[in-house]
Amino acid sequence: MSRLPSSRETLRALERAGFEQVSQKGSHVKLRLLIGQGVRTVIVPHPRRELSAGTFGSILKQAGLSLLEFEDLL
Repeated sequence: MSRLPSSRETLRALERAGFEQVSQKGSHVKLRLLIGQGVRTVIVPHPRRELSAGTFGSILKQAGLSLLEFEDLL
């Protein structure tokens, strides 16, 4: 991946992965994915901004996705 994705691109990719938007508070969007009897929750900040490397890595970790899996969703 040559550049980091924007928040909007990240939200779309996570929705393609099955996450659903649950709520939004201020500039943060909360997404959830039901997995068997568990739940994965991911918070994505401010739509339309490019994410920092640390924030993007944290989102991938929370979502349980590898970089390759994420790139396939874009």
